[in-house]
Amino acid sequence: MIRVQGIFKSYGNVEALQAVSFDVDDGEIVGLLGPNGAGKTSLIKVLTGYLEPDSGRVSVGGIDVVAEPRRVQAQIGYLPENTPLYPELTVQAYLKLMADLRLVPPDRQMKQIEQAAEATGLSYRLTQPIGELSKGFRQRLGLAQAILHSPRLLILDEPTIGLDPTQIVTIRDLIRRLSRNSTVLFSTHILSEVETLCDRAIILINGQLRADARIADLAESLGVLLTLDAAVEGSEAALLQLPGVEDVEVETDIDGRVLYRIAAGDNKDLAPAVFRLAKDLGWQVRELRNDTRPLEAVFNELALPQSKSAAPNGAAANKAPQSHPAATQN
Repeated sequence: MIRVQGIFKSYGNVEALQAVSFDVDDGEIVGLLGPNGAGKTSLIKVLTGYLEPDSGRVSVGGIDVVAEPRRVQAQIGYLPENTPLYPELTVQAYLKLMADLRLVPPDRQMKQIEQAAEATGLSYRLTQPIGELSKGFRQRLGLAQAILHSPRLLILDEPTIGLDPTQIVTIRDLIRRLSRNSTVLFSTHILSEVETLCDRAIILINGQLRADARIADLAESLGVLLTLDAAVEGSEAALLQLPGVEDVEVETDIDGRVLYRIAAGDNKDLAPAVFRLAKDLGWQVRELRNDTRPLEAVFNELALPQSKSAAPNGAAANKAPQSHPAATQN
């Protein structure tokens, strides 16, 4: 659905995008993640044909964005960070305006408006002026205009910004439903959004692609956490003898339970071997689980070294990027 090949985009001396390349397949929900100023909005503007890249190629649905921007835009539903709404219009009048702009045939407009309103929970708000809508319902209206023409690709820029927790859950559920019929790429700097909605994340730092991988690959295993109801003599030595175990740390809590942090080499999955050992030796296991890094830890690992070497005014330093090990996985 999306193919980005080595695009660069600069604003004067500031390099907003530097050799960014990735693909997005049909039906994926992909989170575009990065701090403020990372290049997310610039990338979205290039994808939607609003800006031309300085170099590189971008295609949507097999159509070159630079050569045929109108054909590409006809396939895209776009929710900008600040949706341009007109408070004096009713919800229905606004959607009718957007249907006209999207060249939806007149004989199909009413049906398309009804479907978009139903999908976004606006069916009972069609006659209400936009100026009377809450922040959450305005965001729903932005999504309604984005799906009005049944696009193949939805691009959402910060879709939950400024919403309260209840509204965020509602918008998340809506995005999941919309993904049944459209590929979804959404930009955010909220890590929990990506962990909750996506199987895959693309991380931009200072205009550079620092990681492109499935969430499970980014949150790579650090080893295993094993909790026993009580200390067992020789348990640490037995664990250290397992193939792939690099180190074992032991902690005891106030209830006498013992926690073993078992470090793995080369991200090896140690859980099956640890389970068999505990079973064979008759240990009373309270808990056994993989010790994985949260996305926040991965993001900070990528972002912090780069931010220290960033040039003034957001320009990237000449230092070569340190990509995450999963950066080339899709």
